[in-house]
Amino acid sequence: MASVTSLAATVNQRVADALSAALPEAGAADPLLRRSDRADFQANGLLALAKKLGGNPRELAGKVVETLGTDGVLADVEVSGPGFLNLTVADRAILATLAARAADDRLGVPYAAHTGTTVIDYAQPNVAKEMHVGHLRSAVIGDALRNMLDFTGEKTIGRHHIGDWGTQFGMLIQYLIENPGELAPAADVDGDQAMSNLNRVYKASRAVFDADEEFKERARKRVVALQSGDAETLDLWQRFVDESKVYFSSVFEKLDMEIRDEEIVGESAYNAMMAETARLLEESGVAVRSEGALVVFFEDIKGKDDKPVPLIVQKADGGFGYAASDLSAIRNRVFDLDATTLLYVVDVRQSLHFRMVFETARRAGWLNDQVKAHNMGYGTVLGADGKPFKTREGETVRLQDLLDEAVQRAAEVVREKAQDLTEDEIQERAAQVGIGAVKYADLSTSPSRDYKFDLDQMVSLNGDTSVYLQYAYARIQSILRKAGETGPVAHEELELAPAERALGLHLDAFGAAVAEAAAEYAPHKLAAYLYQLASLYTTFYDQCPVLKADTPEQVENRLFLCDLTARTLHKGMALLGIRTPERL
Repeated sequence: MASVTSLAATVNQRVADALSAALPEAGAADPLLRRSDRADFQANGLLALAKKLGGNPRELAGKVVETLGTDGVLADVEVSGPGFLNLTVADRAILATLAARAADDRLGVPYAAHTGTTVIDYAQPNVAKEMHVGHLRSAVIGDALRNMLDFTGEKTIGRHHIGDWGTQFGMLIQYLIENPGELAPAADVDGDQAMSNLNRVYKASRAVFDADEEFKERARKRVVALQSGDAETLDLWQRFVDESKVYFSSVFEKLDMEIRDEEIVGESAYNAMMAETARLLEESGVAVRSEGALVVFFEDIKGKDDKPVPLIVQKADGGFGYAASDLSAIRNRVFDLDATTLLYVVDVRQSLHFRMVFETARRAGWLNDQVKAHNMGYGTVLGADGKPFKTREGETVRLQDLLDEAVQRAAEVVREKAQDLTEDEIQERAAQVGIGAVKYADLSTSPSRDYKFDLDQMVSLNGDTSVYLQYAYARIQSILRKAGETGPVAHEELELAPAERALGLHLDAFGAAVAEAAAEYAPHKLAAYLYQLASLYTTFYDQCPVLKADTPEQVENRLFLCDLTARTLHKGMALLGIRTPERL
């Protein structure tokens, strides 16, 4: 496994060296290299450098060209406009670099030395409640981020901070103690039905809780019993948790995601730490008592009445809420898991809460320049009407129903295209296409933005969809099968057509695209790279005959470009958590 220096990096270094040689007084100067539609690359740094040195940028560019010359990497260098350098890479250099990438299982992408540990908080459903469309983005975005960070060399630890503690469980447990026949034994129903029953009982208990003050008081006492470890209360609570985990697993499996049981660490896990968290904050002066509650104030965070909005660590009655749980989780992740980065994939509507939590942790010294926290606040899933996605009855859409419908729609598309697939194969492809379509629609959108959930568009073969990318991959596999014994071979001596050059240069940029997407926590940038790759391949396919190319060497070379494109699509889609079927 060896990393491959990209052509962009190689050219950038050549220009930087030429700048230093031609103008030693300039020191180390950045060529400001970028892709260009006038050549392969353009260096714009000479304009600023000439201004700094008080010279003419075109004359300066001419000196650099003389020093730079052309060689095995550069085929042409010319001065353009007020002093830009237009640089064209040699065909031989493109093919040699791609051949080096093809020889490596990681496609030449460097595996950075382990520099830290990132704890990713994502996929956080609630015990005793069915998962709905609002749980989709955290799971899909978090999974993709983790894949990318792992691939680039970061050590990651997942944390699924499930809602398994608090007032609602006192309410639910008390209701079932008083209405023991409401919930069928878990052994009598399957996981999905058990969860539906639990969800129904939860709604019933909420209705009684809201309407009956005496029941509300009994429920609150039941919360105290739960927190103090009462055996009967804990037994019922554990049943809810166990049944919910089975259900969560089935939904995540449908989403084609691996959720490790040891990484499901809910609010309850931090129960024993919360009193100490409160004590540490109060003793350090970070939190203060106000009207009986323990709170943290922030001068720059104010409410509608222009008064500071406090973060409540401990309520006046002694109870703890989300802030105490989240702050205890930070302590655990920093001091027990040795995290250097805490990454939260949560709804953007919780941004203010986490802003206050992170600032509190910084004041306490738990977060600092060596240990950082980042909130990946994501937008809302909208319906076709541009409003939050609901059923016709105004209910939140069940996630399982949504995924089932996506697979059903995908089956229609696969069946229409399928030439030689059995019904079982069609259903297998439909699951890969349907779930991939849902994931890609999410991941191709900037996480902070809302997006419309439109299944017709998601499963379309046209436009920026996962189906378009999957179809490009399947088309390449078909070509490679038809090639028979003729295999992909890079022929560095060949001259490349414009579409071959464009495809080759983009293939060489895969490592940079992954690195940028991982560093910026921006899976949509990797999705954009892959869509452009599929688009460039489509142009190549239309303009450059593969199996009917002019010479045997050209056939092998174009098969080589096909094969490397397929491998890059496969790896990139896998990082996003999306399958690439061999046939569609």
